[in-house]
Amino acid sequence: MNKPYPAVSHSPPVDAGRLARSRHLMKIAEGAARAVGPSLLAAFRSEMAIDYKRDLHDVVTIHDRNAEALIREYVFANEPNSAMLGEEGGQVGEGEIQWYVDPIDGTANFARGLAFWCVSIAAVAEGVVVAGAVYDPVAGLLFAADLERSYLNGECIASKAVGDENRATLITGYPVSRDFRLDGRDVALRRFGGLVETFSTLRRPGSAALSIAYVAAGFVDAAAGFGVNAWDVAAATLILKNAGGRYEPLTLGKVPVGSADYLCPGYVAYGAGADYPTLNRIAAAISDGRTAKALAPSSQTR
Repeated sequence: MNKPYPAVSHSPPVDAGRLARSRHLMKIAEGAARAVGPSLLAAFRSEMAIDYKRDLHDVVTIHDRNAEALIREYVFANEPNSAMLGEEGGQVGEGEIQWYVDPIDGTANFARGLAFWCVSIAAVAEGVVVAGAVYDPVAGLLFAADLERSYLNGECIASKAVGDENRATLITGYPVSRDFRLDGRDVALRRFGGLVETFSTLRRPGSAALSIAYVAAGFVDAAAGFGVNAWDVAAATLILKNAGGRYEPLTLGKVPVGSADYLCPGYVAYGAGADYPTLNRIAAAISDGRTAKALAPSSQTR
């Protein structure tokens, strides 16, 4: 792969020992992600049984579960001092390194044959994301980060974005049916309409981890989500920040103010140089509205 980006670091200097440790963990994340690639590619666009979790929009397959089990085995074999929270298997282990794993972020796409899904693996030490990998086996794209830099297939990447939101490309899944329930259908559609009218291009591809990684690589200018989990975004937050982008977490009234950004259920991810007033306003309105509802007396008794 030719080097399309300058070798840059946007993080402060890191102690050599911590950096070596984070690089070790990054290699484990990369290795685990690659380990499940062949089986997921073999299953992709094949006949498969589909189950549902919370509702008909929350898809899961046997391949999610099998991939998570293989990732867990790989991680624990290479870093015994581990604990893991996976989307499918829950919390396992009691080690000092906490891993967040989504074996297939974008399962609905995977199950239907749409080529926008990935494996997301992050390592957290003392509450801080110290390494991560986001792997798209279909396109052969492996995004990764240690405490110093971010990489795409081993080459350093630098985020970049269009300055004018009217010329920018935005990725967002908002609104989905859950957003209709939380924000009101008319309100949510009006906000979506504002984004459609403002941005040059708006896409809804369906994987938070891969969307944020695309912002980090400069493939798109911004991404936003309002219903994510730590296993969706933890790895991608570090990849984006080390590439020079900006990650703005949103509590949405679900976690305390000041929570680690990867634990927040909402986010806006900006490429380097991006500051989009319309997106800022709509994201703030969504977060403030849901926070107000969560703090309302009626919500405390439900």
